[in-house]
Amino acid sequence: MNDNCKANKSIGCSVSSCEHHCGNQDYCSLERIQVGTHESDPTAVECTDCQSFVMKN
Repeated sequence: MNDNCKANKSIGCSVSSCEHHCGNQDYCSLERIQVGTHESDPTAVECTDCQSFVMKN
């Protein structure tokens, strides 16, 4: 866990394997995220992706 993490309370996140996740706080530390899709016509939540994800070391 990053003790110096500055949680952005506007971006909730439960993906603890991401470098931007704030440990025991389920928030992202980024000021903004980029959401995208891998589908040509997204119709469900599973069709979207957080393109700001970075795998935690």
